[in-house]
Amino acid sequence: MKITAVIMAGGKGERFWPRSRISCPKQFLSLTTDGETMIQKTVRRLSPLVAPEDIFIVTNTAYLPLIFEQLPEIPHENVVAEPCPRNTAPCVGLAAGIIRRKYEDAVMLVLPSDHLIHAEDMYRDTLKKLPSPPRKARIS
Repeated sequence: MKITAVIMAGGKGERFWPRSRISCPKQFLSLTTDGETMIQKTVRRLSPLVAPEDIFIVTNTAYLPLIFEQLPEIPHENVVAEPCPRNTAPCVGLAAGIIRRKYEDAVMLVLPSDHLIHAEDMYRDTLKKLPSPPRKARIS
């Protein structure tokens, strides 16, 4: 079963004001001493579990240049610009439809782009322990 990840990277740049602005919300900022942005940290945290070609990013059209600049390892076709921002459920639904068309049998991890997680090994170990969903019966 294919493991994929959906990183939600929309936002309006309002919650971390004044550092975060509409032109550069917090997921595109480096808020730690290592120089990585929050979204770069999110992708790096996943790298032992999910290949770059299986990571999908759902974002606002205005943030496409930032995504392409900060995450050159993610295929451009995996960066999805929402037609209009509608919050979490439509974002996840859009990504699920895209992943379903690409892979017949996939599990989707859905993650925010702007969380700081210090215990990264424990985080990955927890993700590895998630139960697999039941397989659908196939009708021949």
